[in-house]
Amino acid sequence: MTEIEIGRGKRGRRAYAFDDIAVVPSRRTRDPKEVSIAWQIDAYRFDLPFLAAPMDSVVSPDTAIRIGELGGLGVLNLEGLWTRYEDPQPLLDEIAGLDAETATRRLQEIYSAPIKEELIGARIKEVRDSGVVTAAALSPQRTAQFSKAVVDAGVDIFVIRGTTVSAEHVSGSHEPLNLKQFIYELDVPVIVGGCATYTAALHLMRTGAAGVLVGFGGGAAHTTRNVLGIQVPMATAVADVAAARRDYMDESGGRYVHVIADGGVGWSGDLPKAVACGADAVMMGSPLARATDAPGRGHHWGMEAVNEELPRGKKVDLGTVGTIEEILTGPSHIPDGS
Repeated sequence: MTEIEIGRGKRGRRAYAFDDIAVVPSRRTRDPKEVSIAWQIDAYRFDLPFLAAPMDSVVSPDTAIRIGELGGLGVLNLEGLWTRYEDPQPLLDEIAGLDAETATRRLQEIYSAPIKEELIGARIKEVRDSGVVTAAALSPQRTAQFSKAVVDAGVDIFVIRGTTVSAEHVSGSHEPLNLKQFIYELDVPVIVGGCATYTAALHLMRTGAAGVLVGFGGGAAHTTRNVLGIQVPMATAVADVAAARRDYMDESGGRYVHVIADGGVGWSGDLPKAVACGADAVMMGSPLARATDAPGRGHHWGMEAVNEELPRGKKVDLGTVGTIEEILTGPSHIPDGS
């Protein structure tokens, strides 16, 4: 692998974002009606190879149900407004009206309310009772605390999602989550991430995860690169993690772990680029935040924006382009791939 010299004694390699690459058609074409883009992870099959990101501007219980009906997977944020407040709608209305100067401080105040276990159960039950596949996400820091409530409520797919997640977290102040033991003892499939390198992904795969989220700091509402200085361009990250999956299959005797591109998927053309780089599916936030029936109604923010000590995200105003159904399945009246 070719490296370049950054400075005396420091070397790196060139990495590519989705914007840096394009897909080259092969010599044979096929009728789109004869092509299946269905995706299956564990026992769950989806008509569309995508997950809606666990962000309050994107997924509510209602939108999780609608996304499931349309063939995708909506992932509930179990640390968000719906598990802190019985009725978050007034707060969603307030957030929509916040300006850039006051948004971060007010978001921190709103999200300082405690998470309620009874609301975790109620929100999961609401989605589960609709008949769609139920997925919900926690950060690694809160997984041990709330996992029993999540499983007892009947979640189908458990997502552990953080800015950067490793299988070997070290802490002198608290007992870190033992991912391998946690996943082994759980009766539901686990998707975990983010990661962006071959080695980190390989170690996450060895924990028994059903899927690995690839990417950190590349989303429209993230400022991780500016705040922490970390980012890996998504095309290279997905390709490296797909290579780790290939080697893990050889190592494990054929166990397949799904690679899910999480971040940097802002346009419809980014999805085939991700698949061409080795992803099985993509996790999307900002494209769905632009739906007229999304909770944020064109305003977009994630949990990174509400961190009480070091916010690594912000509220961004994206505007709206259509309903969730129109964004996912068409028809489109906008020529930019949104």
